[in-house]
Amino acid sequence: MLIAQTSQGVGMPQLGFGVGLRAPHYDTILRDAPEIDLFEITSESYLATRGKPLWFLDQIAERYPMVMHGQALNIASVDPIDFDYLRELKALAKRVSAHWISDHLGWTGTRQKSSHDVLPLPYNERTLHYLVERIAIVQDFLERPLVLENPATYLEFYESNMTEWDFLRRLSKRSKCKLLLDLNSLYISCYNHGWDSDNYLQGLPFDQVIQYHLGGHQNFGTHIIGTHAAPVAKQVWTLYEKVLRIGGNRTTVVQWDTDIPDLETVHAQALEAKSRWNMLVSYADAETFEGVD
Repeated sequence: MLIAQTSQGVGMPQLGFGVGLRAPHYDTILRDAPEIDLFEITSESYLATRGKPLWFLDQIAERYPMVMHGQALNIASVDPIDFDYLRELKALAKRVSAHWISDHLGWTGTRQKSSHDVLPLPYNERTLHYLVERIAIVQDFLERPLVLENPATYLEFYESNMTEWDFLRRLSKRSKCKLLLDLNSLYISCYNHGWDSDNYLQGLPFDQVIQYHLGGHQNFGTHIIGTHAAPVAKQVWTLYEKVLRIGGNRTTVVQWDTDIPDLETVHAQALEAKSRWNMLVSYADAETFEGVD
C-alpha cells in the first residue's frame, strides 16, 4: 500500500493532531496542561472582546501552537471587503502567533445582514474571477496566504458549470490561496448532492491542502446537516483514511461546537485520528519490509 508524501508546502508546518479551543475547556487546559498538539481558535470569539476570554487565550497561546479559523470573512459576498475586520484579524494572529488564518469558501450575508451560516455559491468562471480578485486583496492586507475551507452545502446552482473540486483546484492555482479540507463537510456534500467522493479527492490539489477538519453531523435520511455536536461518524473516518492514503498527513483538528463534552472526550477524537495515521504508516512499512529480499 502506497501512502502519499506529507509535504504541506513552503512555510506551512505539520502541527499534529489538535482540537478547537472552546470556553468550557479553559480551566482544564490551564490546570492539567494536557498533551495536545495544537488548538484552533474561532477568530470571532476573540475580536471586539476584552477581559477573561483574552486572558485565557493569552495563557493558552503561550503554551500551545495556534491556528485561526473564522466565520465572518464573507469572501464570496458582493459587499465590499471589511478592512476593519481584517485589521482585527491580523492583530489577533500576531497576538497568538497563529501559523495560519482560515475561513470558509462561501458568503455569510450582505448589506450588513448576516445569515449566521455559510451559504453556497455558483461554481463558474465568473465567480472564480471575482474570488481571485478578492482573495488577492485579503492576502496582501494580511501579508500571508489565506486558507479556505470547502463548505457543507445543501443546494446547487443551475449556473454552476464546474464541480466543486475543480473550482477549488482552479481557485488555489490562480489565487495562490491554501486549502483546508473538511472531511465532514465533504461527506455531507457528497451525500446531499450524490457526488462521488473518489472523484472529488482525485481532483483536489493536495499540494495546496495544509489542514484537515473532522467533526460530527446529523443524518436525516434525505439529507445530512453538519452540527459539530457529535463524535466523528464512521463514514467520515473511512473517508479520512482514504484521504490519508491519497493526500498524506496534514495538521488535523477536531471540531466540537455544541453539546460540548469534556476535553478528554474531544481530545480522544484527535488521538483516534493520530492512531489511524500511525496504523497506515505501520502497514505501509510492513509491506515494504516484506517486499525486500
